[in-house]
Amino acid sequence: MPLPKIAMQPKPGTQLKTALLKTMLLLLSMLALAGCASGQKMSELQKVQYAYSAAVRWGDFEGAWHLVDPAYREAHPLSELELERYKQIQVTAYRDLGAQAMPDGLEMREIQVGVVNRHTLVERSLRYTESWRYDPKAGTWWLTVGLPDFWAGD
Repeated sequence: MPLPKIAMQPKPGTQLKTALLKTMLLLLSMLALAGCASGQKMSELQKVQYAYSAAVRWGDFEGAWHLVDPAYREAHPLSELELERYKQIQVTAYRDLGAQAMPDGLEMREIQVGVVNRHTLVERSLRYTESWRYDPKAGTWWLTVGLPDFWAGD
């Protein structure tokens, strides 16, 4: 004898929950797409900041210098003596303490750096603020404040 068919009724409110879930997923998808469009510049900033921080951490100050704004480099040329001075230190830590977007389009980033003098083996820590600006002509971000001054206060 065949079993009788039982009609399954959805629980009350299930259709409303499904509709809300679909709406939320649609909104999240739209936000993600909007973030991708406006986040293109930001991801480029993060790439440049990563390259800069890696150069500083590994002691490649000439490489880091090439990520400094060309106008700043022209106004404040880096001498051979200054480059030799950077060779006297070893960066032991490079921590991002926080970032803030400014109304004028600059991106500010507070950094804490640990440094050891190779000759005295004395370690110290300093903080400085990076300032980044987007150059639409070059299609890249530039550091506007130059390399960190590890000798401030010496």
